[in-house]
Amino acid sequence: MLVLGAGGQVAQELRLTQPSHRVASYLTRAELDITDAASVEAALEARDVSWVINSAAYTAVDRAEEQPELAEQVNGLGPGVLADCCRRLGIRLLHLSTDFVFDGAQGSPYRPGDATNPQGAYGRSKLAGEQAVLESDPSAVVLRTSWVYSRYGSNFVKTMLRLLAERDHLGVVDDQVGSPTWARGLAATCWEFLDQPDAQGLYHWSDAGVCSWYDFALAIRELGLAAGLLQEAAEVAPIASEAYPTPAVRPPFSVLDKASTWQLLGRPGCHWRAQLLAMLNDLASQEVSTR
Repeated sequence: MLVLGAGGQVAQELRLTQPSHRVASYLTRAELDITDAASVEAALEARDVSWVINSAAYTAVDRAEEQPELAEQVNGLGPGVLADCCRRLGIRLLHLSTDFVFDGAQGSPYRPGDATNPQGAYGRSKLAGEQAVLESDPSAVVLRTSWVYSRYGSNFVKTMLRLLAERDHLGVVDDQVGSPTWARGLAATCWEFLDQPDAQGLYHWSDAGVCSWYDFALAIRELGLAAGLLQEAAEVAPIASEAYPTPAVRPPFSVLDKASTWQLLGRPGCHWRAQLLAMLNDLASQEVSTR
């Protein structure tokens, strides 16, 4: 196995959830440039790889509006190069993508085959990567996910914990709806996909249930206090997206339909509140152990 994007939160959770029978190498972007076909081929051949999980990505959604060429290189060109090398060497590929490939105008959960229409540079670059992967290697798996967080890196949950502790009042948008995803659950799902030889094409994964960012923030406040991560917490008020403008347009509705994935794996996903509680307890345990 080869896992790319080793510095990211998903790859770090892949390390924690790696099954005992798997042998995996982890490479950061600095260690392997996936836009360089010769380097990719050499890395794959040197490790006698049977599967690649690509969690490497340019994920700075707002910054991508200023750096669209860089986002396109990392998210669009690189996955295509990787998929082409995997196909030629007979290696299976699982590539992670995003809910940002949709425009959010649909009022029901997006199925894998629904029409895409990204509204920003990040979403366009990720869609280009999906298309390049499946055109280069139709046997590859593209797994879309949404609102990913973990105890690692920068993410909404950790930002909210910090702001809730620092401020008296917070405004969080309530007109963008989606499904949070604990990276550990996503990582475990990736490992399960490797045991599905017939899996190919587009799939969706996020935790079960839906919420707005405001609802998510309220849950972080409530469960963060219960887990002892917060001693006091700011009041949280709902605001419209217009009150918190960002360079990149967010899809107002990006709930993913996971039915085909649940059927493939023979199980549903856990509800996002249960996953959030597990992550916060994990974070609290880590903080205690490092004191």
